[in-house]
Amino acid sequence: MSIRVLLADDQHLVRTGFRLILSAEPDIEVVGEAGNGNDTVRSARRLRPDVTLMDVRMPGLDGIAATRQLAGQTPPPTRVLVLTTFDVDSYVYDALRAGASGFLLKNAPPEELVRAIRLIAAGGALLDPAVTLRVIEEFSRAPERPQPPADLRRLTEREREVLLLLARGLSNAEIAAALVVSEATVKSHVARLLAKLALRDRAQAIVFAYEHGLVTPH
Repeated sequence: MSIRVLLADDQHLVRTGFRLILSAEPDIEVVGEAGNGNDTVRSARRLRPDVTLMDVRMPGLDGIAATRQLAGQTPPPTRVLVLTTFDVDSYVYDALRAGASGFLLKNAPPEELVRAIRLIAAGGALLDPAVTLRVIEEFSRAPERPQPPADLRRLTEREREVLLLLARGLSNAEIAAALVVSEATVKSHVARLLAKLALRDRAQAIVFAYEHGLVTPH
């Protein structure tokens, strides 16, 4: 089955470029386009694409507000990959906090875009390495952080270790190497900790860890 994608960007040329890139992939189908946030929300609810490529700056309802509306539904009609030319801290944090499953800069190579779509459609999450650093920097300026919630006590010691490494942007393979366990074991730990903390994906886990002071920037 093909991965259904909705393109949301206020620039027609940008949408055309994304469509050309994705049309070359046999497992990806562009099912719709939208030029503003309100149209994006309506189209996502109607078309229920697997992934929506969401621009941050759009007229009317911006991409972050549109993401928040879509992520707030149960179940969400789509997973969101935020694409922007801006890697400003507030955009990164706000997009992830709104419920985006990934954040990628528009100057990323086409193959990275395709990989990101496949990853998010499969239930994963993606943060550009530079974007993960922006999240860390954002929280380094926060004056204070709330205490960790009671749910955190439900994690085993190993699950907590995995969460801390995940929050620093490590992949499953890198976490496995650090803990000297198999990658399959890491995947199991990640799945369990997400379920225990009622988090949707790795992106939410990163925000959770920094919001609650579990990880501090170096």
